[in-house]
Amino acid sequence: MSAAKLLSLPDPLRINLAAPNQGDDVAGGRKNKMKIATWNINSVRLRAPLLIEVLKEADLDVICLQETKTPDEHFPLEAIKAAGYEHIHFNGMKSYNGVAIISRMPFTEPQIYSRVSKQDCRHISVKFPEFEIHNLYIPAGGDEPDREINEKFGHKLDFISEITEFFKDNYSANDPLMVVGDFNIAPQEHDVWSHKQLLKVVSHTPIEVEKLEGMRASINWVDTSRHFVPEDEKCYTWWSYRNRDWTKSNRGRRLDHIWVTHPLKEKLSHHEVMSHIRSAEKPSDHAPLVIGL
Repeated sequence: MSAAKLLSLPDPLRINLAAPNQGDDVAGGRKNKMKIATWNINSVRLRAPLLIEVLKEADLDVICLQETKTPDEHFPLEAIKAAGYEHIHFNGMKSYNGVAIISRMPFTEPQIYSRVSKQDCRHISVKFPEFEIHNLYIPAGGDEPDREINEKFGHKLDFISEITEFFKDNYSANDPLMVVGDFNIAPQEHDVWSHKQLLKVVSHTPIEVEKLEGMRASINWVDTSRHFVPEDEKCYTWWSYRNRDWTKSNRGRRLDHIWVTHPLKEKLSHHEVMSHIRSAEKPSDHAPLVIGL
């Protein structure tokens, strides 16, 4: 798909907000700015060309991917490096899960974490000079919101509990820190197309929302999407494959998140859901979420 074709895709649901007077663009690059995205790509090998288009269109400095679905030896390094993103940290497995951090600037201390006694490629981190970033792929949790009959739901709740304690034990609210990823939870009423109809559906159940709020409160994270988009306005990053006419019905959920600690809050300058990418040829069911610092 060419860049021209990608830019002409329908974009009825795009959210693009920027705080005024937060730095200036300069010829040949941005002055004192950094653009970071998170995206559940649902197979990095299948969607490598679309990934390159997203990197170029949004002029990203960093993108964090989830559900890369490929073992490390098959990660499409050459194509990504050829696009100008030479610094890549990833951890993947065949057909499932997988996370990656792709950057055009150097980072240090790449880490891989195993969560809930599983080595299932759901958590990595790196350090930039200005902050540390963690990339998470929280388990989806299956269909039944009951850990007694659904082991996957129990795994999800335990994963969030462990991550909550990890941040609380190792960091403080004063550390410049960012956590991004597919959290597989839409926590607020207007993060889903129907709050009442989805209260018993995994991703919006009260116990999941409570767990995620515990994680957010652990070091007083700032939810960047709701920093820009008022809580009474709809904001989605995911639309089901089952709904072919997704732009008309707009039955979405906000499953993808970027949170920052308060030292980074004052630096937030931009927020965008690239919802038109959901209409690309062979898309992921998630759209990239972008912020600017």
